[in-house]
Order: sequence, then C-alpha cells, then structure tokens
Amino acid sequence: MDILKVEKLNKKYGQQYALTDLDLKVPSGSVFGLLGPNGAGKTTLIRIINQIIGADSGEVLINEAPLSPRHIQNIGYLPEERGLYKRMKVGEQLLYLARLKGLSASFAKEKVAFWLDKLDMAAWREKKVEDLSKGMAQKVQFVATVIHSPKILILDEPFSGFDPVNAELIKNEILELRDQGVTIILSTHRMESVELLCDHIAMIHQSRKVLDGPVKKLKNEARTDRFAVKLKKYSDALPFDNVLPVEREGVTCFDLSLSGKSTNEVLRQLLDYGEVLGFEEVIPSIGEIFIQKVKEYNYE
Repeated sequence: MDILKVEKLNKKYGQQYALTDLDLKVPSGSVFGLLGPNGAGKTTLIRIINQIIGADSGEVLINEAPLSPRHIQNIGYLPEERGLYKRMKVGEQLLYLARLKGLSASFAKEKVAFWLDKLDMAAWREKKVEDLSKGMAQKVQFVATVIHSPKILILDEPFSGFDPVNAELIKNEILELRDQGVTIILSTHRMESVELLCDHIAMIHQSRKVLDGPVKKLKNEARTDRFAVKLKKYSDALPFDNVLPVEREGVTCFDLSLSGKSTNEVLRQLLDYGEVLGFEEVIPSIGEIFIQKVKEYNYE
C-alpha cells in the first residue's frame, strides 16, 4: 500500500518551474530515497508535503485522503537547515517541541526521557544548545523530529555534521523506525546512504521525475554484462577485444564484456591464459545510475 501519493504536481516561481507534472508513490513502511542535483525541485516537494507552501496544481494524498492540516501531526520533518533555539536547554526545548506536536505534558516527559536515554544524551538535558557541538545539536534535532512518533518521517541530509560513529547510530535508528512501520523519505546527496538504506528511490532533475522504482529493480535493469577480472597470467595474448589490463603486484586486472557468451564460456577462455583470482559482475551503483540519468537528460 502507498502511504503517500503525488499526482500531477506543479509549482512555479515566476517563470521558473520547480516541479512539472510530478507523479510519485511512496510505499508504506519503506525508506524512500528522493534524489536530484541542487535546484532539481526536491526541497519544493518537501515543503509542499509539509504544507509550508502550496502547489499551483496537482494533488498530494496521504492514505488516499487529500493533504490537510490534520496530517501535520503524523509527519516529522528534519530540514537541512536546522532550527533549534540556541539559548534553551536541551530538555526543556524537547518538551516544548513535543507539546507543539500535540503530546500531553506527562507523555512528552516520558518521550523526552526515553530518547535522551536511547541516544545516550541524558547528560545533556541541562545544557544549552549553543554549548553543544554541531553533531550533538544534530542529535537533539533528530529527537525533536521523531519524538511525536510520526507515521511519515522526512529527513533532508540527516547525516550532515555527524562523525562516523553517530552517523552509524542515526542510520540504525532510521532502520529501526522503518521496521516499526514508519515510512521514511530520505533526501540526500550521499549515495552510499542510499545504497545502505533505501528500498525505493525517485530521481528528480530540472523539476521532472527522470527515474523511480525499487532499488534492486533499477540496479538490475542497469546491468551491462560487464565483469571485473583478476588474473595471474600465463600469457600476454589475452583473447578479448577492448580490454585495458592493469598490472598490480603481479596480478592483471581488467573489465570485459560477455558479448553474448555465457559466464562459463568466458571463464574457460580465461583459464587458458592464467589463474583466475577474481571474476565478479560489475553492477552500477545508484550514484553511477544517477549520474548517467542526469547526463542523458541534459543531452536531450
């Protein structure tokens, strides 16, 4: 089931289109990657879903119902530009933001205590935000985003400012929330995060959707039957066209195309010319697929 649908969404700023006839379907309980270069339209879409701005035309549906103010209570939004009150203490700030999201005073206290303990932040409760490092403040912002248990969580560059240890911690929290049924929309330029986290992706370029679908399906469709070979050669006369061998510590490395042959046929050929140390299919990464799609669109 799709928890969020975007249908024929359009938005212009002056004569410039930010979104053009955009259609999206976000499956419930998934991590959905929203990708695109700067200025593609991602932030505009996020702001429309959060009802910060309105669309010129088209519709956003949540659980088949048109987007309305009541849906805000079920959405958590972590913007790229963080917004905490620097002179407020961490504990009282989280309580205040939880109350704004509709939590009762007693339940808000429970949730603040839960998250401060869960992310090892209890010692920060009485610290002012202005006294925290950037990474520590990011963790506080993350807690503020999830404290009301939203059904849809929109994260814009959530790993910005984190060291590797805390980035791993937040990654695990995102996956745990997904496993609990939360739908997460992840807007990021970090393609390694997409590979690790996302079930589905959509790519937006110059206001239009250029690609979307399950990550596994898109990567499978991008396969080119190319293989990376590592060979300890017996002979220099390799029987393959268009290969560029590179010698590394006595091992010859190159990519080759199957050219209609089976993997077994190619392996048999390789065995005549050396000891095969590696033979692995080269599957494009999401980052490579993204770059290729942007190039294709720019050439049209």
